[in-house]
Amino acid sequence: MQVEQQPGESFEGLLRRFGRTVIKAGILGEAKRKRHYLSKGEAKRAKQKASERKKRRKAAREAQRAAAGR
Repeated sequence: MQVEQQPGESFEGLLRRFGRTVIKAGILGEAKRKRHYLSKGEAKRAKQKASERKKRRKAAREAQRAAAGR
């Protein structure tokens, strides 16, 4: 990843722009994901566990809204 300094741009501004570029490109997230190896089975189980947790949280939120709406 490479960014060039604009005329009149401070180093802090350049660094901020570089950080935004890295985040937009998804490089940091990919590096974090690849930090630890997960086998296909482990990745599948983790994805399923996250999905179940998301469903439980959504159901709890909906129940709370229904109770507040009485």
